[in-house]
Amino acid sequence: MLRRTLYCGLLLMAPVLAQAAPPNIVLILADDLGFTDIQPFASEIATPSLAALADNGIRFTNHHVAASCAPTRAMLLTGVDSHLNGVPNIPEAMPPSQRGRNGYDGVLSHRVQTVATLLREHGYHTYVSGKWHLGKDASRLPDQRGFERSVILADSGADNWSQRPYLPMYRTAQWYKDGQPHQLPNEFYSSEYIVDQAIAQIDSQHGDGQPFFSYVAFQAVHIPVQVPAAYRAMYESHYQQGWSALREQRYRAAVAAGLVPPSTALTAMNSTADWMALSNAQQRDWARRMAVYAGMVQAMDHHIGRLVEHLKTLGEYDNTVFVFMSDNGPEPADPVARFGLPFVLWMKAMGFNTDYGTLGERDSYVVIGPGFASAAASPLSYYKYYAGEGGLRVPMIIAGAGVAAPGRQSPALTHVTDIVPTLLDLSGAAPPGDDYYQPSGKSLLPVLADQRERVRGEDDALGYELGGNAALFKGDYKLVKNLPPAGDGRWHLYNIVSDPGESRDLSESMPERLAAMLADYEDYARRNGVLAVPDGYDQLQQVSWNSIMARKTEWLSAGLLLFVLVYGGLLWRRKRLRG
Repeated sequence: MLRRTLYCGLLLMAPVLAQAAPPNIVLILADDLGFTDIQPFASEIATPSLAALADNGIRFTNHHVAASCAPTRAMLLTGVDSHLNGVPNIPEAMPPSQRGRNGYDGVLSHRVQTVATLLREHGYHTYVSGKWHLGKDASRLPDQRGFERSVILADSGADNWSQRPYLPMYRTAQWYKDGQPHQLPNEFYSSEYIVDQAIAQIDSQHGDGQPFFSYVAFQAVHIPVQVPAAYRAMYESHYQQGWSALREQRYRAAVAAGLVPPSTALTAMNSTADWMALSNAQQRDWARRMAVYAGMVQAMDHHIGRLVEHLKTLGEYDNTVFVFMSDNGPEPADPVARFGLPFVLWMKAMGFNTDYGTLGERDSYVVIGPGFASAAASPLSYYKYYAGEGGLRVPMIIAGAGVAAPGRQSPALTHVTDIVPTLLDLSGAAPPGDDYYQPSGKSLLPVLADQRERVRGEDDALGYELGGNAALFKGDYKLVKNLPPAGDGRWHLYNIVSDPGESRDLSESMPERLAAMLADYEDYARRNGVLAVPDGYDQLQQVSWNSIMARKTEWLSAGLLLFVLVYGGLLWRRKRLRG
């Protein structure tokens, strides 16, 4: 109680922009969206709704999240480091040696409170629609974590056209509404449906004088990448030159827009194949896949625009704060290439195809692979899963009520754990009680109010780890380690202000800084209970193994049946030959 009283006293003295009433809050999360995938961040993809929000707000060009979805989502809703909030890795990629130890559960801990709980206690209506992925037992669904109304996908992803899983580990796509299993309608497209539900939730209690918090979590552009054909058609001619040309194009656009400095060097990822070595048919196929991806981004933007226009119609737009970001960098995985025939057979059994003529449409299974994922993260290095900037640095826009001097860009080092403290300051809500872990991030209110350029000092250390890939940010510098296959498993040091592409390793020329930051990382790991991954750990390989174990009885039965059929066929053939 004393801590909350002190907090309220400090809040009254803070330089907060005056509001006629507590603002509504709309928190929008894209899935696997790259740094330069939207128009306000130098993309060729048309996203006018997000461009309008950027014009009415601030673009944060040095914003960081986790390199995988659930850890980011847990930090976004609690402000607490992923190793303390229960989700240091997605449960689908958790190695057995870690599961259940030191809070390595892969589901949201009961030792943290969500921002929805805190806002609801402060008089807000609280809603969520879209992907959840923070636990599906009754105590961890949104209705028990502070949300009044909820329509959510509990899994890591799903088909965007129907209630169908996207990986063999899932038997179905598990949707819930207000804590109960939910059946999707026959006519369904994820981005449209998620916004429809958000609008319905807001309308259900509108006019009673209470502000609302709406968390809108898209499936776009998580695999399978899918979109109505009309959106794909808008980009059919855009990507014929391939992923390296697109990466170069976006690099130049990002420099011209001031998102990164001219000193940025464009590095090539070792996982990016030579476009010119592909056949004409392969080039045509991959170019259309990227057109599907671009169309899915634009479709998401269209439905964001629908939500914004609805708030204007209700008269709520002027008193609403919008926060938009991605949960991590772009997805490089290609399950067909990685898992081969077993995955192809599973796709066939589920009714998926990769037919060129209908790519992205109903029943289509599309990925963009490491080549176009690298382009989506341009000019940064790496992508989802890895601790390189392409995996961690994502676009963020904060717009609307409480933002001074809109239209700005901020190069301040920010982190996903900063969102909860910021929303608490904007709303006037109190932080969690003493029985819970406290948010570790910094409030961005001074930047929103145009009173300070940074919220972190030169000596503030910000640690990170996920699946053995690790980083520590301090001032303008970043210490980083990426495991194979894309990384080399060694620590590197970069100035990510002058070199956000992480092209110039400073570890040998700045040994004292390297040693100091290594000590800072070890302190972070100790305080947050970071566990080492097993030797040879690979997140995607672990997902594959966990998929097999989740359905081991069925796989064993299928294997036994196949053995019987093959062995029986051989016996029959031998008998025929002898006869």
